[in-house]
Formats: sequence, structure tokens, C-alpha cells
Amino acid sequence: MYRTILVTLDSTPTDRAIIDHIKALAQWAHSQVVLLHVADGWAARTYGEEAISREITEDRQYLDRVRAEFAAAGIETRCELAYGSPGDEIVKWVEKNGCDLVAMSTHGHGFLADLFLGSASNHVRHSIHVPVLLLRAK
Repeated sequence: MYRTILVTLDSTPTDRAIIDHIKALAQWAHSQVVLLHVADGWAARTYGEEAISREITEDRQYLDRVRAEFAAAGIETRCELAYGSPGDEIVKWVEKNGCDLVAMSTHGHGFLADLFLGSASNHVRHSIHVPVLLLRAK
């Protein structure tokens, strides 16, 4: 059913909701999980893969910790780091690599906040043609 699940992470406490949910789903479905974080700070947006910053170092460490958590549960997992605008980069990743499900936590902003702050999840769900699981963080 879900051979490959893309889990997008933003390195905030809202990630916990999607991590816990997908860990159980991936075990049940015998899925491979890809953890994707989009670094969107100044260095990442300016230099892309060539960027070196404390933010990017911390992002890599965070991805490695979450990967280890999935691996400890017996789930085949790999990490990827993209650079730029989260919504755009997630869509690019899905178009290039493909997956069976995209799983994201949402912050639960209202319409006006999403209008001014932007919403990566809204952009993704309207731009791809694979199922998207959105979990609102508590």
C-alpha cells in the first residue's frame, strides 16, 4: 500500500505528532520512510547545497536522531536535506523521486495566519498527485 512514505519535518515540537503516527503506520505497512527537512535560512536559500551554517549542522543532526528512532523500531529510513522554500522543495522532491504518501504535521494556523505566513502543507496538497496525510499538532 505505502511502499515509500515521505515524512516532512520542520525541526519543531510539531514533528512529534507525525513521527509517532508514521512510525506505527510504517511498521504495519512495512514501508520505507524518507525524512525530509528543508533548510530555509538565509545561508540555505542563498547557497543551497554549498551552504555551511549552524542551522544546517543542527538540521542534519536532528534528521540523524529521528532516523535512529525509526531504525530502532525496525523501519528502513533515510534522510534528505533540501534548501529553499519548504513548500516548493517538498513538491520538487515528490516530482523527482516519487512516493506513495506524503506525511506532514501542521501548526494549525487559521486562514489569516496562513495567508500572511504561508502554508507549506496547503501548497503541497494542491500541487502533487499522491495522497497527503496532514496531522494537526497539539
